[in-house]
Amino acid sequence: MSPTVLEVQGLSKTYAGLTALAEVNLSIRQGEIFALLGPNGAGKTTLIGAVCGLVKKTHGRILLFGKDLDDDPVSPRYDVGLVPQELNFDPFFTVAESLHIQLGYYGRPRDEARVDEVLTALNLQNKKDALTRALSGGMKRRLLIAKALVHRPKLVFLDEPTAGVDVELRRDLWTYVRKLAAEGTTIVLTTHYLEEAEELADRVGVINEGRLLLVEDKASVMRRFGERRLVVTFEQPLAELPEAARRFNATLSEERRTLTYLEREGTPPSGELLRALYSLGLPISDVETRHSRLEDVLIEVLRGRPQREARAPAP
Repeated sequence: MSPTVLEVQGLSKTYAGLTALAEVNLSIRQGEIFALLGPNGAGKTTLIGAVCGLVKKTHGRILLFGKDLDDDPVSPRYDVGLVPQELNFDPFFTVAESLHIQLGYYGRPRDEARVDEVLTALNLQNKKDALTRALSGGMKRRLLIAKALVHRPKLVFLDEPTAGVDVELRRDLWTYVRKLAAEGTTIVLTTHYLEEAEELADRVGVINEGRLLLVEDKASVMRRFGERRLVVTFEQPLAELPEAARRFNATLSEERRTLTYLEREGTPPSGELLRALYSLGLPISDVETRHSRLEDVLIEVLRGRPQREARAPAP
């Protein structure tokens, strides 16, 4: 198993009686892409801020690369990169100058090759000498991502990195994130574009009202909470629901022409039902299937299904 890069133990944060984080326990492994998901105000940015030194925790421990941040709050953070939600750079420097300054902030020497590599990866090479204030909103977001990556961090937080940007940037970033993870960089991603998390993440965590509800491998949580919907349409209304369909707990619509079956973990495969219907010689005109997306699973989790099927967050 890969070594632990970040470990949070009993992390809490309160603001004048308002609980932003409540006894959060979480471990992130080297080289994984971890998606931290939840609604607005759930505690995602507060958690990231506590790790990055932007939020002062109320209590708990944060171990970064094995070092307790209470003992050494500075040196471990030199290997962390953060893409915040807000734009935050000096408008009077060029794009390249901004990246060289960022290298200096993290104690890295001037590195033209690295700056060019990041600019190319994020399709900013032709803006290298442009003043940052002249960039479009999408290009500014690209620069923000470049700043977080230019010093070769071992752990990168991407806090809503593609909010309000074009599809091209999103795809460019996905490609670069995969490359970073393959090279051993650890990525923590928060996003409301859940197709990003579904596409990229190895594990997902769901947080709401400051409490971590679930941490699990993405494939496992998709199996456990997801479903496959089979919809079969018949040429003519059926006189009754076939016995084979009743055995599967399938349902027939009011007009008796559409049969629906939800396949979940522990239920028979929908293919078995479909074979049974064909074997009866029923006049089927259309078959439609739909798999749950991560968005559907997140809604299930937030509605409380983890409390009925409890699993402790796994490291």
